Amino acid sequence: MDKYRVTLTTEERAALELLVSAGKAAARKLTHARILLLADTATGGDSSDEEIVSALGVGICTVGRVRQRLVTEGLAAALDPRPQPQRPDKIKIKGDTEQRLIQLACSDPPEGRCHWTLRLLADELVVLGLVDEISTETVRQALKKTTSSRGSSRPGASRRRPMPATSGGWKT
Repeated sequence: MDKYRVTLTTEERAALELLVSAGKAAARKLTHARILLLADTATGGDSSDEEIVSALGVGICTVGRVRQRLVTEGLAAALDPRPQPQRPDKIKIKGDTEQRLIQLACSDPPEGRCHWTLRLLADELVVLGLVDEISTETVRQALKKTTSSRGSSRPGASRRRPMPATSGGWKT
């Protein structure tokens, strides 16, 4: 594995020291700042990766990645984690399937039931052939992001009921 040499300017080093001393940032950001401060060659420190690992309790690959991101992408990229990529292939309920699920949830429940459960909705989607298999959690998440609730314009399945007045008026 190539070892990237970390050389911080005085402004970058001061900013990292301020960030670490304040301690008011995400734990990962503070850890990456500490890695960069220990790996800095400008001050003559240049700790080895093994020394950084033992001092901070991080993995050797983390130290290598932080070094690489500083050299190739800059200080801001080395401190902040990369955003997670979108995973559209993991979304099972979308488009027509989602529309059909909402129609099912708003329709009358099967005979002998007073309302649809998540398990009933998941089983019905499989029976209709819209999906091969689906979990109740996936059904719950799909229904949660919709604003279709019978009898209410607000999102969510249950309506808030007004609280009864517990304190009666003064009796004279």
